Amino acid sequence: MNMIRARERLVVIGGDAAGMSAASQARRLKGPDELEIVAFERGHFSSYSACGIPYWVGGDVAERDDLIARTPQEHRGRGIDLRMRTEVTELDVPGGRVRFRELESGGESWLSYDQLVLGTGARPTRPPLPGIDAPGVHGVQTLDDGQALLDTLEGLELTPGRRAVVVGAGYIGVEMAEAMMNRGYEVTVLNRGPEPMSTLDADMGRLVHRAMTGLGITMVDDAEVTEVLTDGDGRARAVRTEDAEYPADVVILGIGVRPETTLAEAAGLPLGEHRGLLTDQAMRVRGYENLWAGGDCVEVLDLVSGRERHIALGTHANKHGQVIGTNIGGGYATFPGVVGTAVSKVCDLEIARTGLREKDARRAGLQYEKVVIESTSRAGYYPGAATMTVKMLAERRTGRLLGVQIVGREGAAKRVDVAAVALTAGMTVEQMTSLDLGYAPPFSPVWDPVLVAARKAVAAVRAGRT
Repeated sequence: MNMIRARERLVVIGGDAAGMSAASQARRLKGPDELEIVAFERGHFSSYSACGIPYWVGGDVAERDDLIARTPQEHRGRGIDLRMRTEVTELDVPGGRVRFRELESGGESWLSYDQLVLGTGARPTRPPLPGIDAPGVHGVQTLDDGQALLDTLEGLELTPGRRAVVVGAGYIGVEMAEAMMNRGYEVTVLNRGPEPMSTLDADMGRLVHRAMTGLGITMVDDAEVTEVLTDGDGRARAVRTEDAEYPADVVILGIGVRPETTLAEAAGLPLGEHRGLLTDQAMRVRGYENLWAGGDCVEVLDLVSGRERHIALGTHANKHGQVIGTNIGGGYATFPGVVGTAVSKVCDLEIARTGLREKDARRAGLQYEKVVIESTSRAGYYPGAATMTVKMLAERRTGRLLGVQIVGREGAAKRVDVAAVALTAGMTVEQMTSLDLGYAPPFSPVWDPVLVAARKAVAAVRAGRT
């Protein structure tokens, strides 16, 4: 005879942004007498900023604990049974239960649930190459990864002429290149594509390449890595491409991430084109009333293209968790989608993008006009004015804003937020030219760079109509 529990049980898989935001929000709305919450995390840390790892490694953030928003003890003090170093190995969706293993003891058991949240995150891309798992080769997805890298670097402190090879030139790649420069390493970045930052169009990525080279970083594009070479002790000593070898005391993988949906796929849950879980706007797994998912393991709606996409960012993960926790707690919330905003930097170079790249627009079947302008962060006569390049895409004939990319120095990156708001609102570039943005010489030219680009885009759209 089945026993009926007196209270509902919520099980959360994943102890970082999405999972613990969901658990915390649900706890705010329902007390322990109404809702039991059990969360599983296979790592050593909970609720931390993975985005801050490059800055911790590079020394800008002094202490590892500065990246931790809430410890396991703090979660437990709020009535959440957070079980660390515990991995969920199987989902029994028809039976409403999960199988878990305690990593220290090896013990396994099943736990039933009424509501289940999947916050399994993403896993770093790690190509199956010879030597890729050798000591001295590091990914940087979790705090455990960051600590392992720092342990390796500590052992290299007395090595003269220390060399780091970063494989990949996306956000993680360029940020880790900066981190290793800050630590005094000679840095080489191996990029598979024609230009760094594939989240930008190639012409804007070329600006990043030029700036990074100017900082003393060796940039190698169109580099197909074939092997990590090892020494007599089995440690990484170089990275080989189809064309050359690059000596390395440490190798850092910044190739990107994929949704961690191994459990979901085995359970037959719906996955999208990018292998991320598919949810409705309430963040409920499609086709299941009591299954929820958020963070880096899901695909979300792109509000500009109308297509599903995978974006691994802590900003979205925390919002997903808030939505999930509100709905489980008896309230109502939705996550309508994203416009694809992201910012980064390498030393004093700032990089930003939102909306669609040219190839995204073509893939969505959109015709567009593109413009590129150069401007400054402040009035040209004001001390410290720095240059920036702004690229803008607008839909042909309608003039609807489709995307913006910005590369420049101080004051460049966060200007992309104006464009993100305009994209979310579905504004045209002509409407943007009338935006009442703040102006004073220390902060902006009379015409803000984004509005200069909008004015030029208006002219291009009008010319295209004739």
